[in-house]
Amino acid sequence: MKGRKNAEPNMAKKLNENERPSPAAPRATRESGPLIYPGMEDAGIGSSYSDDDLYGEPDMEEETEFEFDDDYDHFQDPYSEGDEPDDEEDGTEQEALRPRYTGSFRFISIAFILIFFMLMANLVYFNIREKDTVLNSPYNKRQNSLAERVIRGSIKSIDGAYLARTEVDDEGNETRVYPYANIFAHTVGYMTHGKSGLESIANYQLLTAHNNIIDQIINEFLDKKNPGDNVVSTLNANLQEACYYALGDYRGAIVVLNPKTGAILAMVSKPDFDPNTLAYVWDDMVSDPSASQLLNRATQGLYPPGSTFKIVTALSYLRKFGTFNDFSYDCKGEVELGESVVHCYKGNVHGEENFSEAFAHSCNTAFAEIGLMLGNDRLSDTAKDLLFGKRMPGEINISRTKWQLASSSDETELVQTSFGQGKTLTTPYHMALICSAIANKGVIMTPRLIDHVETKQGTVVSTVSPSRYKRIMTEDEANALTLLMKEVVENGTASELSEWGFKAAGKTGSAEYYKSDGSIGTHSWFVGFNNPDDPDLVIAVLAENGGAGSSTAVPIAAEILRSYYGY
Repeated sequence: MKGRKNAEPNMAKKLNENERPSPAAPRATRESGPLIYPGMEDAGIGSSYSDDDLYGEPDMEEETEFEFDDDYDHFQDPYSEGDEPDDEEDGTEQEALRPRYTGSFRFISIAFILIFFMLMANLVYFNIREKDTVLNSPYNKRQNSLAERVIRGSIKSIDGAYLARTEVDDEGNETRVYPYANIFAHTVGYMTHGKSGLESIANYQLLTAHNNIIDQIINEFLDKKNPGDNVVSTLNANLQEACYYALGDYRGAIVVLNPKTGAILAMVSKPDFDPNTLAYVWDDMVSDPSASQLLNRATQGLYPPGSTFKIVTALSYLRKFGTFNDFSYDCKGEVELGESVVHCYKGNVHGEENFSEAFAHSCNTAFAEIGLMLGNDRLSDTAKDLLFGKRMPGEINISRTKWQLASSSDETELVQTSFGQGKTLTTPYHMALICSAIANKGVIMTPRLIDHVETKQGTVVSTVSPSRYKRIMTEDEANALTLLMKEVVENGTASELSEWGFKAAGKTGSAEYYKSDGSIGTHSWFVGFNNPDDPDLVIAVLAENGGAGSSTAVPIAAEILRSYYGY
């Protein structure tokens, strides 16, 4: 670096036009010595520069000033945009000076951003859809720790009755008490040998305390448990009692709900059990599967729907032909179709009838003919739209209904299916949902058993708002079916309801089945709703081996309505 140290600032040699290197000239290469640009060899510049001077920090031992011509303000990069190196080696050196891996860095950045958003989306989904399921899971060990610090809260009806509560004696021993014993057995559930019903659905809420924070701190300091929150159900205690006693000694089920909100007002299943004594009789109950007291027949019992399925067949007909007005049929009590003979219930002969009359009389032979007019695929499509063979909405354990009619099914199976026999199996809960859609202009509201959660002092912690589940038919279709079902009550098989002065719409059913001894029994059905112009009560009744729907299920429905209206 001696050349630079001895140079005077004003003695820097200027380059004339002929001595300046061309801007496009290639960078020279060297094996050793200073880097010299072409054309600078005779200018004495090569001895005044080193690699550090060109690419590194300037030598600060002595400030050096360089002078340039006025029209040449700076050294121009010989590899400016648009210039190409003269040879492969220079091109390689130029490429090495440019940023590398830009595409790879961009890909990695985008990948990390996508992963971040996926994690955030999963977190949001978990908190909205899966949190309660995980927290309420019996495998969640967190619940065991909650039970050690919280006294399990109470379950109440919407009208203020205690359906389950925890009593604590002087020694701190806790006992779960069910004041209504058997009446709410399947819906409120139990917590012996596992949990069921609301005891399972609301387990986490019942073991969570939102009482005064100061009280919580004091209780923690005194090593005392805090009182858990109370869960207020949608169940109406008076209506539940009416359903329980109306079903009497029949094995079967009743479901009552509000079609506008999805609130389940009553749910009864028999045979039943007393959850207060379940721990003592558990072994005997589970050792006798024929008793099946633990089975909630309202949501898990599968039965042939009988003539209640004619609601589905009627909707399928309406979708194909657009009207019921053009239908006419002469019922002779029975009809031979292929290899099968179809009979109306007890061989009743209905004579000439239009669609509304055939529906009101529950004419099997007419609906067998209608089934043939529709065909396998069209009837199957309508049934699937109404959730046959599909997963049911709801919080408790619900059996999926059985639907086996296929394109390849023979004529006999089609005919039997069209009036509710064959291989079709459904639950009272499912038929209540179909009726709720008709009553609610074609829309099923999400069924729910919890109205809100509150502290022991009554402060509301959270509320479960009504939510729409799915539209399964148009409003016009719902209105047309309502007119058919009104005729059933006014002039058909459910006329006992109108005789009591009730305004209602419904459909009866008499579903034949084979008993264990090979004889044929008949399940009794009724599904319907009150006040067709503004319904707020949907009822589904199933009485096992109860005979005709008109003789058993309809009187049961009448008892429920009498209780509801205070007759």
